[in-house]
Amino acid sequence: MASQAVKVAVTGAAGQIGYALVFRIASGEMFGGNVPVELSLLELPAAMGALKGVQMELEDCAFPLLKKVTITDQAAVAFEEADWAILVGAVPRKAGMERGDLLRINAGVFLAQGAALDAAAKKSCRVLVVGNPCNTNALIIKEKAKSLDPRNIFAMMMLDETRARALLAQKAGVGVGAVRNVAVWGNHSATQFPDFYHATVNGLAATAAIPDENWLRTQFLDSVRKRGAEIIKVRGLSSAASAANGIIETVRAVTRPTPPGDFFSVALVSRGEYGVPEGLIAGFPVRSDGVRCSVVPGLQIPEAASGLIRETTQELEAERAAVQGMV
Repeated sequence: MASQAVKVAVTGAAGQIGYALVFRIASGEMFGGNVPVELSLLELPAAMGALKGVQMELEDCAFPLLKKVTITDQAAVAFEEADWAILVGAVPRKAGMERGDLLRINAGVFLAQGAALDAAAKKSCRVLVVGNPCNTNALIIKEKAKSLDPRNIFAMMMLDETRARALLAQKAGVGVGAVRNVAVWGNHSATQFPDFYHATVNGLAATAAIPDENWLRTQFLDSVRKRGAEIIKVRGLSSAASAANGIIETVRAVTRPTPPGDFFSVALVSRGEYGVPEGLIAGFPVRSDGVRCSVVPGLQIPEAASGLIRETTQELEAERAAVQGMV
């Protein structure tokens, strides 16, 4: 067993996603079966009772890899010497609330968390933002936590990728493991572009395995973009378990070498790749060497795809402008 525990801070840890997530981290799913973990769980003061219950349940599971659980309502305490910060907690969008309203409200939350990360976390800390609007919240963290390497700040696109892979597998009549290289470009929003042009099904181009480009360009894109809202409609609650799974899969992808020829989806700081303005945090096709992530270079982008990438990039630019005066 590794001697050094990985310290993972999770915000919003008593919420639905947090509750679906922390037991999987403690069991070893995120970092592997020989890596001990410490959990540092953050909640609002009003939710500390529920968080205490989560702590008690974690203790009752007797996970061999779980070395310590800290619960707190203070961000500086939660992030102290953290190796990873999973930022789940955010104000949810309510009926009648515009996306711009949500941006402004959550900007305050993430400004405070960025300052706490800057002051307390390890300088090598990696940050995954899940709370929406996650791309622009991650941008706020990048701007506020100046002592952290901006290349270590990510926003989650993996849930969009797994939704897209599942839909392509169903349409092609294959197991989901046969579908690879589904990049999700841009914003985690209704403008995102799940890229079927570079996806493969059993080694064939997805457009060859599914020779129905009208379905791919309409129903497929629409279904991936609206899947979260559909789940809320039928379940009455948001997609917490699948979001938690996306978090686990993202951290695994970032911290392990990507198999040759493969890539995965995560939002990271653009360096101008594929025309995405420098500094935006946008979804890309990405590879990891186990330490550092990089955007896959040299993909040939069809004109139809270029237009979709421009659309979602423009939304990210508008969101950056909306919070510009706050950071």
